[in-house]
Amino acid sequence: MTTPKSKSHSTPHRPSQGGIDFRNRVKRDKQKPDTAAPKTPAPARAGNALGRPCIILKTDRDKSLLRRHPWIFSGAVECIDGAPASGDTVPVRDADGKFLAWVAYSADSQITARVWSWNEKDVIDAAFFRSRIANALAARHTLGLERVSNGMRIIHGESDGLPGLIVDQYGDVLVMQLGSAGPEHWRETIADILQELCAPVCIYERSDSDGRELEGLPKRCGVVRGTLPDKVEVTENGIRFAVDVAAGQKTGFYLDQRDNRAFTGTLATDRDVLNCFCYTGGFSLYALRGGAKSVLSIDSSQEALQLAQANVELNGLDSSKAEWQCADVFEALRKLRDQNRKFDLIVLDPPKFAPTAAFAEKASRAYKDINLLGFKLLRPGGLLFTYSCSGGISDDLFQKIIAGAALDAGVDAQIVKKLHAAADHPVLLSFPEGAYLKGLVLRVAG
Repeated sequence: MTTPKSKSHSTPHRPSQGGIDFRNRVKRDKQKPDTAAPKTPAPARAGNALGRPCIILKTDRDKSLLRRHPWIFSGAVECIDGAPASGDTVPVRDADGKFLAWVAYSADSQITARVWSWNEKDVIDAAFFRSRIANALAARHTLGLERVSNGMRIIHGESDGLPGLIVDQYGDVLVMQLGSAGPEHWRETIADILQELCAPVCIYERSDSDGRELEGLPKRCGVVRGTLPDKVEVTENGIRFAVDVAAGQKTGFYLDQRDNRAFTGTLATDRDVLNCFCYTGGFSLYALRGGAKSVLSIDSSQEALQLAQANVELNGLDSSKAEWQCADVFEALRKLRDQNRKFDLIVLDPPKFAPTAAFAEKASRAYKDINLLGFKLLRPGGLLFTYSCSGGISDDLFQKIIAGAALDAGVDAQIVKKLHAAADHPVLLSFPEGAYLKGLVLRVAG
């Protein structure tokens, strides 16, 4: 086991920017019992200790499962028969004893179980996982994503029928992230199947997300199969990016923004561009290749900025048009405002301020503040690309926040385009939580 290096706090899917943890400054909202976890998991009443392991739901608490939502929260559980261990596969039954699903049980999480299968005849074994993984790979191949990039998400958790499992591909290296007790239990089996079906030179584990602690699991990083190359690189739409799979953010790169980066590049010609929370320069490189007059990139991680500059050199782009600033983005934007700096295109891709709806109120203020500053820094006719990767901020709420920021900034803005994650991040219709990334392209009226 290796200990992950300390991380920057300035890019999406991270605790917060500039060391400010907005999650600790909010009060939890009241939430519906079938769709939101309680503060602490209420222990389920013990069932038949000598019976076969099984989860029995309370009366009328099966509605979300009947809609095929793949999570069962502790408040919906009447009792647990037997003595299952975390990660064990057990059946879930309604109050009348009717079979509902096969699930992975978690003793410590507020989410007591996650669904593997709705079919009572299924056997959750190595063959089951091989079939699910093969289906996920086939889906990406059908979409032709390998023609665009050799980096993609090949398994996207619940939306690929494998809750808690994330696998990202960077060339011939796979990065595996186990976020819950179910895939943790099947860790070696999953690694063997990935090795068989994908033949990577290395499978590297990045099970270091905060969610592991909520599952009662220790964080873990390191090589699972093969040998990690000294350099890992991904090519996306002809642009090369060095990827730090061992210590970089998320699993090393932000694959979900692939299409949005490309779209930004098409609109950057002859514009002064500002890229906030730039990480390793994804949007910046596309803007430079797209013919931007200048690109100012800001991030609070010096290590990320160094890799971003290396990526500029790797692609032979004009470094004289690129300016890099290591700073707290909120403070940096206020200084730019005070200096009366103006830009034609601004990218705001901030961290996850609201992981759940419970954090939405105070997180909304952070999103409003940063977008208010963004609007003030735009020239008339300028474009604002603004994103939220917070699961607790809905599309409607995000649009309302941005509308409020525009009003306070005294500008009229139009939505030019709505943006979401790339196609290798599918969203199961019965699991809307999978649509975490949302973006708006706004044009400020001239």
